[in-house]
Amino acid sequence: MKSHVHYESAFEDFLQTRQIPYVAVDEAKRAAFRDAKLKSFDFIVYSSRSTNWLVDVKGRRWATRKSGVKPTWENWVTQEDLDGLVQWQQVFGNDFRGLLVFAYLLKTEAEPPKEILHSFRGQRYVFAGVPLEDYRVHARVRSPKWGTVNLPVREFARHVRPLADWL
Repeated sequence: MKSHVHYESAFEDFLQTRQIPYVAVDEAKRAAFRDAKLKSFDFIVYSSRSTNWLVDVKGRRWATRKSGVKPTWENWVTQEDLDGLVQWQQVFGNDFRGLLVFAYLLKTEAEPPKEILHSFRGQRYVFAGVPLEDYRVHARVRSPKWGTVNLPVREFARHVRPLADWL
């Protein structure tokens, strides 16, 4: 977790506000896996349900790009993000699953439902999650050059849920 990244700080505030137990991962203190080439995730989130989550926060802006065009829910990640979470799931074992959390900074006047809106430092955010397994099954290459993948709009809509649904 990088405290200077506002998306991650807003997510941490979201967890604190709701009194959800978590551990912020300090990338500098991964001593046990220092020589491994594993991409870090951002938080370990303990759920009151059976699944605990290894969370990778992906900050995105939700904004109108052209007049009259609806904003899109960008959901791209790198293949390295996915591969790293798969490996971390193996390290942590069966009680932990990977969760991609898309932290959308709202830059539009459109109001989402109040139950999914989170305000932090004068900004408005929506947090939505997709379990790693669901994302990996349906991911399509977005850019071979940049190593990015994403879910087609319909698949994303089928699998994404407000974060509170997963916790």
